[in-house]
Amino acid sequence: MPATSTHRPDSRPATLTVNGRSYRVPNGPVVVLCIDGCEPDYITQALLAGLMPQLQRILQTGSSLVADAVMPTFTNPNNLSIVTGAPPAVHGIAGNYFLDRETGREVMMNEPEYLRAPTLLAAFSDAGLRVAVVTAKDKLRRLLGHGLRGGICFSAEKADQATRADGGLDDALGFVGLPLPSVYSAALSEFVFAAGVALLRAGQADMIYLSTTDYIQHKCAPGTAGANAFYAMLDRYLGELDALGARFALTADHGMNAKTDAAGKPRITYLQPALDAALGQGAARVILPITDPYVVHHGALGSFAAIYTDRAADAMAAVRELPGVELVLTQQQAAARFELPPDRIGDVIVVGERLGVLGTAPERHDLSALDLPLRSHGGLSEQQVPLLFNRRIAAQPAGRRLRNFDAFELLLNHAD
Repeated sequence: MPATSTHRPDSRPATLTVNGRSYRVPNGPVVVLCIDGCEPDYITQALLAGLMPQLQRILQTGSSLVADAVMPTFTNPNNLSIVTGAPPAVHGIAGNYFLDRETGREVMMNEPEYLRAPTLLAAFSDAGLRVAVVTAKDKLRRLLGHGLRGGICFSAEKADQATRADGGLDDALGFVGLPLPSVYSAALSEFVFAAGVALLRAGQADMIYLSTTDYIQHKCAPGTAGANAFYAMLDRYLGELDALGARFALTADHGMNAKTDAAGKPRITYLQPALDAALGQGAARVILPITDPYVVHHGALGSFAAIYTDRAADAMAAVRELPGVELVLTQQQAAARFELPPDRIGDVIVVGERLGVLGTAPERHDLSALDLPLRSHGGLSEQQVPLLFNRRIAAQPAGRRLRNFDAFELLLNHAD
């Protein structure tokens, strides 16, 4: 549905209505940060270690909440939920990857053609705000930047290729003041934070959305040296954003859990062999919506899988009792429970347990790049995420279920 607005005497509207929710138009700069894979315990452990003094100070007059991410707990559906203020049933992005039933092709949902609702970023851009988007991975850039009018939108991964015509900024590397980072590094996320600070300092944006990578979270558990170093780095940038006068919200697209046994061996439930044995070869097809180009992170293994078949009941019976399976739902059950578009998910949905992942078949997963015990996401066990603000959030109605996609609404409508 299109965005609507109510106007005040100056050129900007007082409020905007986007996807059925009303938002106040801010008078000062606002920043929303999506910290990829940020299980709440990462922040807790870093705070307890004394490594986030800026956040410790900020939260004395701010707000620390816990919210639910959308299912499946993957990057694309959650980032798009945050920037539309709505679940996947509204915006249409139900995973990183899906089976296009019309063509029979397995495709990435990275292009704006898959988006079914306007983003808040585009709506505020239309209303006259200078909007900027900086994302770590280039896979999100076109979706998040769709509909921006004259805004800035580029990825850290390909910052050397950003131009004013395609990204709204020439020489992004020079502007940010950092070299081009490796896609498999904490530096990729640091570039995103540094870009946000640079945009604020230069006065080039009224609204900024920053989205990072979960490379560190896939490799490092909360409280470990690698994780604590990442959150100490994040803390410095949060202090700078706060000092520059921005109101900010920090949330995550999903949490993260170890997916191993006690000895550190991956706990993988392969679905395709069980389906082939029960239904016959080719009668069912397993799609893993976590799939993306960054397989070093997770080996395309997550805790959520889709089965495409015209024998749904038989497929459900074949996988329901497999070790590592927490939940098996029909398409309609999953669409209703998880607020998903039924035409973009499988005929059967399988959710894995907290300490396990779901795969297709052993020969389809290359785990040679996993140099540390497997950590991943996708299931209900990765749904809880932080929702932090550097302003006090007014009391919410009793029983309200907080979601990560409430970040903009709470920041704009309820922050002191």
